[in-house]
Amino acid sequence: MAETPTVEPIVRFTDEAYAKLSEIISGHANPVAGLRLQITSREGGQFHHLLSLVEDGAQAEGDLKIEAGDICVFTDQRSAPYLRNVEVHYFEEGDERGLEFRNPNPLWTDPREFQIQDLFDQFINPQISAHGGRIELIAVEGRTAYVEFSGGCVGCGMINVTLQQGVEVAVKENVPDIDQIVDATDHNSGTNPYYQPSKK
Repeated sequence: MAETPTVEPIVRFTDEAYAKLSEIISGHANPVAGLRLQITSREGGQFHHLLSLVEDGAQAEGDLKIEAGDICVFTDQRSAPYLRNVEVHYFEEGDERGLEFRNPNPLWTDPREFQIQDLFDQFINPQISAHGGRIELIAVEGRTAYVEFSGGCVGCGMINVTLQQGVEVAVKENVPDIDQIVDATDHNSGTNPYYQPSKK
């Protein structure tokens, strides 16, 4: 595996978070290479973060590496620009305890991304929510928009119709700079699709 490139420190752990995560890493059954921090969605107009353990040898192709003291943090190319100056806090309040992410970054850096997600929130999601589904924009790269479905849309047998005749048409009409919509959803993980896909 090629060496993972290291980028400037962009994530800071408070002392409490650092101590708790170090404890989790040292207590893990297998050797740990570090942590993976990702932006998973922007639902509700805010970042949703995912922090997970990365065992030795489990780094993903294209990962970026951030040095944060003795803890190594891996992230993907799409999340990295939105993790600059993120602070990770650990809290204990009564019976509740966990990590809190304080992210000062704008939700999007490309105006087209704002337009597309607003289109999803205002028009498309209210329609597909009747089927228990939702669509989120992941990123715009060049003239291609990458999207991800959730809920009843995952594994749905009609997803290509929804994408090509609904989502793609609406996006191209409202954001002319976009030529292609790519569905990045793992549809094999769907457990409750609205329409069962046909057997092949």
